[in-house]
Amino acid sequence: MSITPLMPVYPRCDVRPVRGENCHLISEDGRRFLDFASGIAVNILGHSHPGLIGAIQRQAATLMHVSNLYGSPQGEALAQRLVDLTFADTVFFTNSGAEAVEASIKTARAYHQNGGDPERYELITFNNAFHGRTLATISASNQEKMHHGFLPLLPGFKYVEFDDLEGAKAAMSRHTAGFLVEPIQGEGGIRVASQAFLQGLRDLADEHDLMLVFDEVQTGVARTGTFYAYEQFGIEPDILATAKGIGGGFPLGACLATEKAARGMTAGTHGSTYGGNPLAMAAGNAVLDVVANDEFLLAVREKGERIRAGLEQFIGNYPELFELVRGRGLMLGLKMRSESRPFVVHLRDNHGLLTVAAGDNTVRVLPPLIVGDAEIDEFFDRLSAGAASYKAEEAA
Repeated sequence: MSITPLMPVYPRCDVRPVRGENCHLISEDGRRFLDFASGIAVNILGHSHPGLIGAIQRQAATLMHVSNLYGSPQGEALAQRLVDLTFADTVFFTNSGAEAVEASIKTARAYHQNGGDPERYELITFNNAFHGRTLATISASNQEKMHHGFLPLLPGFKYVEFDDLEGAKAAMSRHTAGFLVEPIQGEGGIRVASQAFLQGLRDLADEHDLMLVFDEVQTGVARTGTFYAYEQFGIEPDILATAKGIGGGFPLGACLATEKAARGMTAGTHGSTYGGNPLAMAAGNAVLDVVANDEFLLAVREKGERIRAGLEQFIGNYPELFELVRGRGLMLGLKMRSESRPFVVHLRDNHGLLTVAAGDNTVRVLPPLIVGDAEIDEFFDRLSAGAASYKAEEAA
């Protein structure tokens, strides 16, 4: 037998973490890595937060799973907190971001079809987006590398250039149900949507009774310096998908919606065996206990500005390697002049610094939101050493 026990769908590297301490990961061979990837924006409280650990331990000893056929005091409590903190009136809990986006797509379609207009089923999405790996969410993306081997795609999606309002308007038709957009593209290269673009989508949705769906799986839960990124644009979506940081490392996602948007999501229309289980709800509540306050959000913005300013200064020393810095809060991107993946590998293997490659030749910088001054200093020490040695290797 040649296939590995773990299905070989990931090109796994030789970093094999077995333990985490705050902003560091320790591999089974004892190597210590500074984690500025955070499980791709998941471990927002780092790797050993006592509040999160304690909440999971206490709940595990009490009740881990119960069917959604029964009442959920744990789910009701977390849903109410999210409703109080956001635009939403109602919440459906999932186990992942892809499931949250799936639920959002279904909610947008159900709004029209259960409202008597079955011809409205199409969502306009945007090039280089990443919405997940299910059939519906890969169909919502124009990235052919995710389509290969899984054709035919599901119908019901039109692709338009990101940040192109006129293109979105031109793509509208009798079948349009709404827009699905990341306010900041993560996998696409930390590309921030313009104010005019998102406001324009909101205006089009209002004018034509369409659903504006935000994918905030990566941007949400304090990552960009506000609880959700939509707050920075002065508009509200009708539906929002969230995951990653909301569980701090425990599998958890959610679809948030207004009462109007959720009018089609009635009893029996959707479900999840594990979604909203008591253990996940305990994790979600523990995360909100830490991040859902003005003081914490301000600290994220301040740390984000410190790192951004440092990166702006840093790239000036290596104009042949780096082009610009972009992003918000602690979701930052370092755009390179060539493919970013080799540099990410170089930082990891030679300097013990974990970052994440993204599209548009971008290195993603996604530290835990509890990162401190010492870890920020360590980040710049490792990054500077990495850039110097990488430049030397390229020149050799």
